[in-house]
Amino acid sequence: MNMANIHPQLERWQKKAESTFWGLLGCEFVELTEKQITVSLDIKPHHLNLIGILHGGVHATLIDSAMGLMAMVARPQDSVVTTNLNLNYVAPTGKGKIIVTAEIVHISRKMVTTQAYARNDNGDLLAFGTGTFRVIEKQDN
Repeated sequence: MNMANIHPQLERWQKKAESTFWGLLGCEFVELTEKQITVSLDIKPHHLNLIGILHGGVHATLIDSAMGLMAMVARPQDSVVTTNLNLNYVAPTGKGKIIVTAEIVHISRKMVTTQAYARNDNGDLLAFGTGTFRVIEKQDN
């Protein structure tokens, strides 16, 4: 996919993410438009908790990351950091793929609010959340 048309830094971010926690988990970019990003993860045994379902932290990572990427796309000249993350776990899963879509809810001068939905291969809702990101304006040197 050619995501550079949406955001000039995205290809670089994708490459850089491979060596971070994102890459360690096995997260992947699926699709990006100006209004929505989709990311996914093939669920492996090491993603599960002790009762055999997807660990809540994996949900949180995918949802927070997808929403953060949308905030970055919305404010390309600045940096953003998560200030609030609210998650709702709806249904368990232990196999297959988790697919997360995120979109912008509201943008102000200093904050970006987003929402995201995590679904399985069949489209069943697994978790959803909202996030608020603080805009950190870059200083010219």
